[in-house]
Amino acid sequence: MRRKVRSTGAFEEQAAYCRAVKVGSFIAVAGTTAFDEHGNVVGEGSVYRQTKYIFQKIEAVLKELGAGMSDVIRTRTFMTDVSQCQDWIRAHKEVFDGIEPVATCIGDAVLMDPRLLIEIEVDAVLLD
Repeated sequence: MRRKVRSTGAFEEQAAYCRAVKVGSFIAVAGTTAFDEHGNVVGEGSVYRQTKYIFQKIEAVLKELGAGMSDVIRTRTFMTDVSQCQDWIRAHKEVFDGIEPVATCIGDAVLMDPRLLIEIEVDAVLLD
């Protein structure tokens, strides 16, 4: 069975994608940024604050699909300025300490809005 979760973002309808898809026990969460539900950027200028906000958004989507951050097996991060990686590392450790998913961080990414410093996607698996 395929279950989809949509957010309030306009891009999903325009590009024909959704925030997350669950197929069986596997969940994929699309690239998530620090845009709030009104289109404002949360944590402008701060990789740490944007990362924490993004993980809150991801956690809410996972919860809607019956999962949590402890079910995350992979994170993929795209940063506009890899020199700020320590802020991402600190936030990632706060969220995933003891869970330790595999992680990829790609620097010097060009995101859709210059105020966005980071974009994160995750994969999760629910174990029976």
